[in-house]
Amino acid sequence: MSSESSSASGPSWADASAPNRPAPVEDHHGALSSSSGGGTTGMDELLAPVSTLDEPVKETIMRDVRAVGAKLRAVLIPIDRTRPFGYVDVLQEEEVSPNDGQRNVLNQLRDWDLWGPLFICLSLALILSSKAPAHQTSRVFTTVFVVMWAGSIVVTVNAQLLGANMSIFQSLCVLGYCVFPLTVAALIIAILRFTWFGTLWLDLIWLALGFLWATRVSSIFVGQFVKRERRLLALYPVFFFYLLLGWLILLF
Repeated sequence: MSSESSSASGPSWADASAPNRPAPVEDHHGALSSSSGGGTTGMDELLAPVSTLDEPVKETIMRDVRAVGAKLRAVLIPIDRTRPFGYVDVLQEEEVSPNDGQRNVLNQLRDWDLWGPLFICLSLALILSSKAPAHQTSRVFTTVFVVMWAGSIVVTVNAQLLGANMSIFQSLCVLGYCVFPLTVAALIIAILRFTWFGTLWLDLIWLALGFLWATRVSSIFVGQFVKRERRLLALYPVFFFYLLLGWLILLF
């Protein structure tokens, strides 16, 4: 009789009141998904890894275009609203610790791509070659293209030799995107040369603004990977690289 009642009630491990039965495992995936879904920003969704196997080609292209546009905006906006040129104290600080605004820009640029730098390089080369004489157009285009990519590689290799632990492609991405302010300055100079504002002094002002705007993000990016005693050696080629591009803009 006891065996029948025991079999009818089921084994002891199926009894919820059994003392040795392990506690049921709760599924927290749904709760985590719902709690974290609300805090996801547009940039996180844009840079999140997605599968493009079943995605239309148009959607893939538009997502890349939006990512490039977001990084261009990140380069243009001030990384530190209290100090618009945030690289001022990079050489004096023992360790470069980006603030929230700077970290936001660097995080957006950390997901590297070369489409944006290629677009910026081609735009700058086309702008300068259009201003050059007809027999120098191809030479100017080639010079700008070679200087930009070769200069970025030299800056990256120099920083790595000084102990910077950075990816060469990530560095090329950041340095390439930071050329965008100089490209905007070159476009403004090319447009204003047909007006009364196309003077040398105004050209120098536009180039100075583009140079300062281009070096602020790149200097913090390179400085955070290099020790203080070697930081000047790592940042000097960065300033020289953008200064060379500015000289090419003023020359052509």
